[in-house]
Amino acid sequence: MAAPSLQEISTRLESSNSGDRMVALASLRNVPAEDAVPLIKKVLDDESLQIRSMAIFALGIKQTEECYPILVRILETDPDYGIRADAAGALGYLEDVRALEPLMRIFYEDTDWLVRFSAAVALGNLKDLRAREILIQALDSEEVVLHQAAIAALGEIKDIESVDKILRFAQSEDWLVRQRLAEALGHLPSPKSISALKYLEKDNHKHVAEAARISLKRLEEAGNQA
Repeated sequence: MAAPSLQEISTRLESSNSGDRMVALASLRNVPAEDAVPLIKKVLDDESLQIRSMAIFALGIKQTEECYPILVRILETDPDYGIRADAAGALGYLEDVRALEPLMRIFYEDTDWLVRFSAAVALGNLKDLRAREILIQALDSEEVVLHQAAIAALGEIKDIESVDKILRFAQSEDWLVRQRLAEALGHLPSPKSISALKYLEKDNHKHVAEAARISLKRLEEAGNQA
């Protein structure tokens, strides 16, 4: 079956049937970014939140010069917290360091935990050490999911100085927090990281123990190459 033409996709994106619009949006997967983005823009204000969410995600994948300002506008102005969270995530996919400031600002200012969670994950994707302070602050949040995101992001930005700050989560009651810690330590080579990973390797949750084993192997291989 032949792939639909750009004109066919464009027409379907204007259909009154949300299923048609969703299929049309999905069919942009193999379309070059320069051709896809103008079509994605047609449904950025769709009445269906699911379609809007798909469109925002697509802007993070189909990267053109237009994507960054559009996503920042959505992040900063959209009334729906789920859509703002989607925009934060898409900005992380762009890996554009200009997103550092708006993501940090939204982390401070937004009251919804899902938006702040997405912002923390995106800050990790940017791999910029300037996000360090805000991620350290997130470790003191009341929301456990923010602990997960911040620990993972500190590993992503390779902030070795944060090792002491995150080691307190080695005995967290939440196994996902312990798993994120085990994964993050694999990017933070230090004697304390190795010691903590050997402890986490004996964790009673298999995913935590497996993550610790993988991280120990990563650190060992990195040490052999140094």
